[in-house]
Amino acid sequence: MNPKALYKISYGLYVVASVKDGKYNGQIANTVFQVASKPILIAASLNKENLTHNYVKHSGVFTVSVLAKDTPMEFIGRFGFKSGKNFDKFKGINYKIGKTGAPVVLDNAVAYIEAKVVNRLDASTHTLFIGEVVDAELLEDREVMTYEHYHFVKGGKSPKTATVYLEE
Repeated sequence: MNPKALYKISYGLYVVASVKDGKYNGQIANTVFQVASKPILIAASLNKENLTHNYVKHSGVFTVSVLAKDTPMEFIGRFGFKSGKNFDKFKGINYKIGKTGAPVVLDNAVAYIEAKVVNRLDASTHTLFIGEVVDAELLEDREVMTYEHYHFVKGGKSPKTATVYLEE
């Protein structure tokens, strides 16, 4: 079996964020997708070890910022390779508080979606949070970052908590 075949599944690159006790946290995620249309439901897969997972589980809300293709690696690293346990990921970042009370990252975003969790599915190392969309906005009509572009063109790596992490 060649697990690199899984890289050919279409993924994007997103910042998924939430709120807990007045504090904000967010992380890079590559597994976000729409699962229903009436009502509009989206799903986000988050590793159970990540702080953002804890925030979403506690608050029952999350936001998704769809990243532009030209998002700098430094920005991706801020949300993807640093822990919110000891680093304020939102300091110096352009964001707003959405209708759910969760932060919406605006820097490098072409669109955002806000959701209220209506269901959860245990997926081994991850939880698939299913949320009803309460707001969505197109910010810029630009090309979006795909996981393939991030991985193969930008040379990006996958943290051990990513859904697509493969031991080299």
